[in-house]
Amino acid sequence: MSESTFYERIPTTVYQSAQAASKDVAREIAELIRDKAKSGEMAVLGLATGSTPVRVYSELIRMHQEEGLSFENVITFNLDEYFPMKPDQLQSYVRFMNEVLFDHVDIDPDNIYIPDGRVLRKEVHEYCSSYEEKIRKSGGIDIQLLGIGRTGHIGFNEPGSIEQTRTRLVTLDSVTRRDATADFFGLENVPRHAITMGVGSILDSKRIIMLAFGEHKAEIIARAVEGEVTSQVPATYLQNHTNARVIVDEGAAAELTRHKTPWLVRPCNWDEAQKKKAVVWLCRKLNKPILKLTDSDYNENGLSDLVTEHGPAYDINIHIFNKIQHTITGWPGGKPNADDTHRPERATPFPKRVLIFSPHPDDDVFCMGGTLARLVDHGHEVHLAYQTSGSMGVYDEETVRFVDFVHDYHEAFGMETSEVREVFNDIRNHIDNKAPEDADSEEVRKVKSLIRMGEAKSADRYIGVDLNQVYFLNMPFYETGRIRKKPLTDEDVDLVEEVIRKVRPHQIYAAGDLSDPHGTHRICLEAVKKALGRVKEEKWIDDCYVWFYRGAWQEWEAHEIDMAVPLSPGEVMRKRRAVFKHESQKDRPLFPGNDPREFWVRVDERARKTADTYDQLGLAEYEAIEGFVRRKISDLV
Repeated sequence: MSESTFYERIPTTVYQSAQAASKDVAREIAELIRDKAKSGEMAVLGLATGSTPVRVYSELIRMHQEEGLSFENVITFNLDEYFPMKPDQLQSYVRFMNEVLFDHVDIDPDNIYIPDGRVLRKEVHEYCSSYEEKIRKSGGIDIQLLGIGRTGHIGFNEPGSIEQTRTRLVTLDSVTRRDATADFFGLENVPRHAITMGVGSILDSKRIIMLAFGEHKAEIIARAVEGEVTSQVPATYLQNHTNARVIVDEGAAAELTRHKTPWLVRPCNWDEAQKKKAVVWLCRKLNKPILKLTDSDYNENGLSDLVTEHGPAYDINIHIFNKIQHTITGWPGGKPNADDTHRPERATPFPKRVLIFSPHPDDDVFCMGGTLARLVDHGHEVHLAYQTSGSMGVYDEETVRFVDFVHDYHEAFGMETSEVREVFNDIRNHIDNKAPEDADSEEVRKVKSLIRMGEAKSADRYIGVDLNQVYFLNMPFYETGRIRKKPLTDEDVDLVEEVIRKVRPHQIYAAGDLSDPHGTHRICLEAVKKALGRVKEEKWIDDCYVWFYRGAWQEWEAHEIDMAVPLSPGEVMRKRRAVFKHESQKDRPLFPGNDPREFWVRVDERARKTADTYDQLGLAEYEAIEGFVRRKISDLV
């Protein structure tokens, strides 16, 4: 064990990206399959569902299609299934596995085992025993893939599950059910039970690989890897396995000691970013402003090396105080005719062409509405590109309300036609007869898209954005009518590239909020990165700064922020009024994720919290702050 992994009780590998991690895991699985085939044996895989392992399955499919990897000698056992659940239902794990893996490889259907959600309740115990017996007869699971839930559950082994549990029927935790709300189009449709392999069943596997990607998994990964073994976090039981490994990306590793406070476990390279991070951490730990930190504070809290190399404390404090103070600017587009030596943005050119990418038709005002208004007020040429229609975020009853209005409008003014009446009846009939697992029809998606578009235009008009500079890209990957989206394609990237080339911006703002549990923000950001890769050789791109904003799911930490835009009480209210133009998202958003607060409350309180942090560090006190991180294009592409 190296010094840097001293606190980690399960071997953990951190990858730069989820894609790189998934490829390595797929290669390990492929090596097992091929080695078993050479010796005439079956490779037995334990498989998981959810978004986390999808990239692994995609890589296995690629290896099958391009490298000849055969699944003829593979037996699979899935971890779990909702109960009750028909195999053809939209949320069924049978359907999921067929769509993301089995339909695309040469596996024998008789070698696929997934818990059956149709079993009669009185027969469940016997069925679960037979599932265990099938695993034993196959020779046991060679590699078990796992994800990890927000409560630390593996499979559907919820908090309180003991280490000896076997395959069984379980009652789902309320948090797990809330997290599944989006998949079932409402909490009321989420099953209360599931059939799952037990903790003991999982630990019988010869090798276990647990995957976790994204910042929203960071806290529970730290508890699973570094915390005490406890039934309240079932993933901690993996600490008792002799051949388990945790595979994470940098986002999911953020709360591990070696990433969060590396100076506690190894000598540090004290670059500017590391110094800033350490000083902010120390301030928050001791509840002291920067300029009040002493040599003793540093020495007694694991930062003696920092004082030795760059001290005394007074010098470090002044340096970091100035660094953070220089992030604060009321001129996000740059202040004309000003010395910009210590400002986050250039003074020239002024005004600038600004292009803001918004994954949904509301992320712009929700996450950076104050900055958006400031850019408009300062006279910059602001362009807005809404990447998806956001149609999945509209309730059916809201759709009916708008369709009723259109129908009644035509009727009231004597404009009703058979065509209008037919469209109205088709939409009403579809919604009235739609089961929770059914996808929206094309007509319903179109109405929902128009609702979101109208709200976005209303907010933009209120802020003062020229609607001729607003683009609704409607990227195809999103338009499935379901929570599960299609893979990103060149067609999606083409749309993003086109608007970048049209605007030739001096500033690009994009959502860096990678904690979005449904993945839309991540896919939209990937499209922006790919599009920038296509234009990186253009001469004008050298004069373009890229700024990442957050807010919908998570805010930047103070040490990460490169530009902090303070908001006055009046600007906070202006932002809030713009947010309220998005009526379909204001009171009870359809897909709230794991935060029960309304979206506008979340972003409002997060911006205030950032301001509070700056205040606690000893800087000026503001009503709210919107934070941004600058990314070099060369690092993105």
